[in-house]
Amino acid sequence: MQATEIILIRHGETAWNVERRLQGHIDIALNEQGERQAHQLGHALRDEKLEAVISSDLLRARQTAQSIVSDNREARNLSMRLDKDLRERCFGGFEGLTYGELQKRYPVEYAAWKAREIDARLPDGMRKAENFGEFYLRVIQALGRWGARYSGKTIAIVAHGGVLECAYRAALQMPICTPRDFDIFNASINRFTWHDGKLSLRLWGDVEHLHDDSLDELDEQIAA
Repeated sequence: MQATEIILIRHGETAWNVERRLQGHIDIALNEQGERQAHQLGHALRDEKLEAVISSDLLRARQTAQSIVSDNREARNLSMRLDKDLRERCFGGFEGLTYGELQKRYPVEYAAWKAREIDARLPDGMRKAENFGEFYLRVIQALGRWGARYSGKTIAIVAHGGVLECAYRAALQMPICTPRDFDIFNASINRFTWHDGKLSLRLWGDVEHLHDDSLDELDEQIAA
């Protein structure tokens, strides 16, 4: 089986990202800045020879993925495929709350979460919460499934910060119980390969396309 190139992307910015409010499975749209990031991301990937664009089925990811589909100049009839297994972790009763609100309302559970107790069960809300181990397994299986399906091809996958964290840890064989000491940027370009059942990391956290001069250049092209 040949290696699959996976361009893994976190969705653009949302209002809840700015507020540091946990989104989880709540369906939040991009804010104005996020929409702009998505457009610039699509522009940056316009010449990639993509076999498929796969997205979490949540709106913020779908909006970001649509810019990649719309702007790509190399692939005809490129469409978006949705996969609910690429959703963010389900945080149950934590969803919709800011970090400060969580600390006050659920002090014990919040402390366990921040301490990265992998098997700690968050309080359920409208949906049943996942612990990190369950979430990690779901994500890696989904990435492997798409990697195997498109062997030898290049695909873009648009998902969420937690999904990118899982991929990073798997690629570097980093234990899931250790603190996160790496950044995960909205609308960043992160390049992996999937081969022989393993993820390898080639590029992490590329946000050159989001710099002010790049955004200004895109604005000029749109206005022209």
